[in-house]
Amino acid sequence: MNSRLAFVFIISTLTIDAMGIGLIIPVMPDLLQEISGGDLGNAAIWGGLLASTFAVMQFLFGPTLGSLSDHFGRRPVLLVSLLVMAVDFIVMGLAHSIWLLVATRIIGGVAAATQSTAAAFISDISTPKNRSANFGILGASFGVGFVLGPLMGGLLGEYGFRIPFFAAAGLATCNLILGYFVLPETVTNKIRRPFDIKRSNPLGALKQIQKISGMARFLIVFFLFKFAFFVYPAVWVYYAKAQFNWDPGMIGISLASFGFSVAVVEGILIRYILYWLGERRTVVIGFLFNIFIFILLGFITSGFWALLLTPISALGSIVTPAIRGIISSKAKPNQQGEVHGIIASTESLAIIFAPMVLTYIFYASTRSNGAFYLPGIPFLFAAIIISFTLTIFITRSKGSIGMPQNTR
Repeated sequence: MNSRLAFVFIISTLTIDAMGIGLIIPVMPDLLQEISGGDLGNAAIWGGLLASTFAVMQFLFGPTLGSLSDHFGRRPVLLVSLLVMAVDFIVMGLAHSIWLLVATRIIGGVAAATQSTAAAFISDISTPKNRSANFGILGASFGVGFVLGPLMGGLLGEYGFRIPFFAAAGLATCNLILGYFVLPETVTNKIRRPFDIKRSNPLGALKQIQKISGMARFLIVFFLFKFAFFVYPAVWVYYAKAQFNWDPGMIGISLASFGFSVAVVEGILIRYILYWLGERRTVVIGFLFNIFIFILLGFITSGFWALLLTPISALGSIVTPAIRGIISSKAKPNQQGEVHGIIASTESLAIIFAPMVLTYIFYASTRSNGAFYLPGIPFLFAAIIISFTLTIFITRSKGSIGMPQNTR
């Protein structure tokens, strides 16, 4: 029972991380307009700055929290981070200064970089056979948070645009209390690793991890996949409006269906997929599936078929837990926090750059004076990236990645 409750705590922590971001999205324009005193365009600029600041902090501090958890344990890092997040949301809800909001996003980005610690905890309690399947919980939790966060934020925002911040703080506090009573410590003296400041940052951690045979190549594969797969949150809203003339309600439905489907795929289906295919074949088939879906989205003109295709496209997310499992299996038990820290930083790096590149491609392919008009080009570009990534993955390299084998 305690083991199950601890797992529930990890799931809820990751879900709250995603919800904490999504919960405040619907009300951020109002809050930023009130604080900055500008128009909606000005609020959008500040919103972009806050989002980038948050992502940069996660990139910088993912390995730090992971390394801290390798030394002090998963329990204190997760509980302290939840406490900081709760306070951070309260301060955001009370903020009347734009620079205070920037400060909260800096602190919140550091506190929310706990995905590496949560992933290390999952690795600690998993066996080699079920490790990748358990990593599906990471994506499933994001999917649930991606659906519930904006929905709750929009509903609560009707009662005041500062209310969602206090609701997010309440969720973090409730989860902190649950974790205090049910979360065990999985770092024992046998696997405890001394904290080294030189390897607790992205560059230092990467330098250490590169010593593991084939690790650098897997991280490149992971970065490129995350970059390409981020085409959904980066351009979907603009693409759907330009290509199908969807209103916000229809766009919201499509995003909710995608998030819910990701949760089902990574939380439930991935266990059966990995059992039948193994990790490596799952990655290859996932890449091929994404290439096919991206090409379809690049040229499709029917909003009806696009809406039907949206939940099906979530099957492409099977790649993430499979790659995580492969990377985790290459690391020693006392490196799990560090390894998942650099994985989290790699993902954050993709999230930092992908929106800038993909939205510019969308702009270039839809501007009124352009040579052509094709809103789906970002998806075609993503298909090219995935094709290149697949080539890297299946190319045999000494001590590294070879052709996939069934690992049942």
